[in-house]
Amino acid sequence: MEAKEAKAYLKYVRISPRKVKIVLDLIRGKDAATAMAILKNTPKSASEYLVKLLKSAVANAENNFGMDVSKLYVSECFVCPGPTLKRIMPRAQGRAFRIMKRTSHITLAVKEKE
Repeated sequence: MEAKEAKAYLKYVRISPRKVKIVLDLIRGKDAATAMAILKNTPKSASEYLVKLLKSAVANAENNFGMDVSKLYVSECFVCPGPTLKRIMPRAQGRAFRIMKRTSHITLAVKEKE
């Protein structure tokens, strides 16, 4: 029997996927309580979004699938690039440089340990 998986998605977050990936690598495979502790003590801007997302995934597991919160672990977490906002920065001699304001789509899944 395949173990159930509860997912949570966060889309169009105004933070570069590259910055989010660094923090996701810290919590992949950890149990939910440890992952939450790691996120709360990580001084990265991405961890703020991920705390909220992890809480959401745990709540989904508890309310939608009736899983035991103490047995949950982060089974899967990844980030995909969302649409990029293109802005222009004026430079010397009438030139214009492009500024890419990147967005992210983050997915976080939790499973119950057997």
